[in-house]
Amino acid sequence: MDNLMMNNKIYLEGTMANDLEFSHEMYGEGFYNFILEVPRLSNSRDILNITVSERLITGMNLEPGCQLCVEGQLRSYNKYVDGANRLILTVFARDVRYCLEKSKNPNMIFLDGYICKKPIYRLTPFGREISDMLLAVNRPYNKSDYIPTIAWGRNSRFCKTLEIGDNIRIWGRLQSREYQKKVSEEKVISKVAYEVSISKMERVNSENEVIDSSENDLEEDAI
Repeated sequence: MDNLMMNNKIYLEGTMANDLEFSHEMYGEGFYNFILEVPRLSNSRDILNITVSERLITGMNLEPGCQLCVEGQLRSYNKYVDGANRLILTVFARDVRYCLEKSKNPNMIFLDGYICKKPIYRLTPFGREISDMLLAVNRPYNKSDYIPTIAWGRNSRFCKTLEIGDNIRIWGRLQSREYQKKVSEEKVISKVAYEVSISKMERVNSENEVIDSSENDLEEDAI
């Protein structure tokens, strides 16, 4: 089980954007949700969902504007929304504390999982290379989290060599991305996608030996 706790790790620093909202109760323990705004190098922000146990925040005065450090795992679950199942991503916190000193990188994630759909490589209208990849990351009790990821540039080309079932390790950041969806001839709605933007990746074999790897340069990571 310890290994399954190490294959999915995320660290965030940011600003609490709303009040705690009750989510659910499990085995008598209450869980709450809130939004964390995490700054990017580009001066924009990622708006990320956090789920936290009441026992982790006992004695803390959490309110909008608090500067927080959150460590935990990125989890996924299906939710029935607007007549369809949607994949929801949330950061399941294992530690929440006041952020007294900022680090150089406020958004870091590491995942060790398996490709469960063939990566999709494409070019944007501006000629930028992108690959979308869905990663299955195991967790205890025979469960898995399904994490959408996106690769750019050099990493995107590396994704073209990957196959379903390959064991991949990735490093990057969790990001939110707003986009427009046309639902009729007259109506367009704004939606938010959540995904892991990959800065470094490795393919490993069954002995956990690195077969090959790819890493973007600083210019690609800053976007």
